[in-house]
Amino acid sequence: MRHARASLIVGVAGWYPLGRVPSVEVMTETMLMPVVPLPARSATHRVVLDSAYAFSAFVLALPAFVVVVAGLAAGTGTLVVAGVGLLVLVATGYAARGFAHVERIRLRSMAGVAAPYPSYLRAAPGDGRVRALLTPLRDVQTWLDWLWCLVALLTAAFASAVTVAWWAASLGGLTYWFWERFIPRGPDGTSLAQLIGLGSSRSADILLQTTIGVLALLTLPVAVRFAAATHAAVSRVLLCSRGELVGRMVRMEESRESAHRAEARSLRRLERDIHDGPQQRLIRLGMDLGRARRQLADDPDQAATTIDAALTQTLETVEELRALSRGIAPPLLVDRGLAVAVREMASGQAIPVHVVAEAEPLPPQAETAAYFVVAEALTNIAKHSQASRADVALRVDDGRLVVTVDDDGRGGAQVAAGRGLDGLRERLAGVDGTLEVASPDGGPTRVRAEVPLG
Repeated sequence: MRHARASLIVGVAGWYPLGRVPSVEVMTETMLMPVVPLPARSATHRVVLDSAYAFSAFVLALPAFVVVVAGLAAGTGTLVVAGVGLLVLVATGYAARGFAHVERIRLRSMAGVAAPYPSYLRAAPGDGRVRALLTPLRDVQTWLDWLWCLVALLTAAFASAVTVAWWAASLGGLTYWFWERFIPRGPDGTSLAQLIGLGSSRSADILLQTTIGVLALLTLPVAVRFAAATHAAVSRVLLCSRGELVGRMVRMEESRESAHRAEARSLRRLERDIHDGPQQRLIRLGMDLGRARRQLADDPDQAATTIDAALTQTLETVEELRALSRGIAPPLLVDRGLAVAVREMASGQAIPVHVVAEAEPLPPQAETAAYFVVAEALTNIAKHSQASRADVALRVDDGRLVVTVDDDGRGGAQVAAGRGLDGLRERLAGVDGTLEVASPDGGPTRVRAEVPLG
């Protein structure tokens, strides 16, 4: 069912047939490889990279255009010949993929932008030979690769021309004083300075060309940045935007699945705790009250003792229900916010808990997730850590709510499958949050969670 929903999502995003795409895990690993923008570069390094990217764009775009145009023309022209035209089109599709792959590498390494690799459609195990062979022609990304090979020649020519022109103006103007003497001049030779009225002297000509070179050098970073950005924008839209969209939808599906698993696990745990605790106590309370009713007539003193025991059972049941309610968002969290709810929770712990919290309005889903982090962490401390104190900190940092819970216990806490911390990680994944646990043997232990506020 999970893979079917993922297939449906990808089908909506890219017109894939249902059941013909990889699973969520495969797509997450193969399509969205870790991609990060280039780190901050010096101004000189940035100019060099932009210039290299813009200048080499035409070197890649020209053969890509020629190969794809020739392949499409030959393929469509030979469609009437059984099988030949389709084979040519399939080969052209793979060639376009190769050019697109090189461009994505250039985007990442030279243009300094994120360029995720898309997950191309693969033949399903049950496909016949012909259908499997024609798989590239059924892939939307292949058609986008073709379109890029056709369109990119225009932006590449523009980017390369601008880059060459600005570098030529800069270097030529700044060195004109040296090579000007080697220019052959006839009796009617007219310099640029003379044409615009600055005189016919050699010094006027050198001064004008040097001024042009200085202006070109000053504007070179802007010019090559604009040229590179123009070509990179077209490449990124056609070669990467669909992969980013599908990846975002896959991550949303994963987050929703994680939230559902976390809620189901919490519900089962709550049902088990209620069955094993308060329910058994309430059954015993009913039995004690029934026995006290029968004892009232014959042995009032024994009846009073039974009623006292029933009152004790009532108080213990209330305390146990109060402890279980910490696993459910309390009304105090809704009414007065996260900081007040966490402080109230900390005040009921068996060990001293110091809370540092920023009392500011937060999104409800972030507050609920953070509350569960603190509740689960304090529960584990009380059950397993043998700690003498704990510290809770809630702060907002760069659009994320950061929750840390520290204790001085014996350590050894792990995020094991089926345990409380694993359920907490699933719950955080449902809101795109993260969980980190540092708990070496001997302590101390730190549980750190980040929850996005956006």
